[in-house]
Amino acid sequence: MTHAELAGTWLEAAGRPAIADRLEGIYRLVADQIEARGPACWASGRCCNFEQAGHRLYVTGLEAAYCLARLDGVPPDSPAIDRARLAGGCPFQRSNLCGVHAIKPLGCRTYFCDRSAQDWQHDVTERAHSLVAGVHEDFGVPYRYMEWRAMLELFATADAR
Repeated sequence: MTHAELAGTWLEAAGRPAIADRLEGIYRLVADQIEARGPACWASGRCCNFEQAGHRLYVTGLEAAYCLARLDGVPPDSPAIDRARLAGGCPFQRSNLCGVHAIKPLGCRTYFCDRSAQDWQHDVTERAHSLVAGVHEDFGVPYRYMEWRAMLELFATADAR
């Protein structure tokens, strides 16, 4: 399957109400688990600077499509993704804030710079990711798990063809 075919398949799937409902249910479950633990978020933007924070954000194709399909604006193109990569961060970061906060992928929802979150955030992420992988499987949606900017690049180059 070509990148364009994959991107198209994921975008179509992300637009289906049953799939969107399942993803949103997973995101609510994660939000409830995080709220129960109460990690601090200082809106510093450090978590969005992957190089500085020393972490990578990985997403499935369906998660990326869910986010891109709900964008209020134009998705980042290859030059914007390259600029973000060179700066070490995310193309959706605006100053210290997330430009896609309400529609961000799972990895963004579960990662906190707060050191008290280090003990549990990996487990929450892994359990929720298995649920997202299950959505791919249950609905027959091709599964790919890639670094966020690489996945965005896949979508950007698919649109360019």
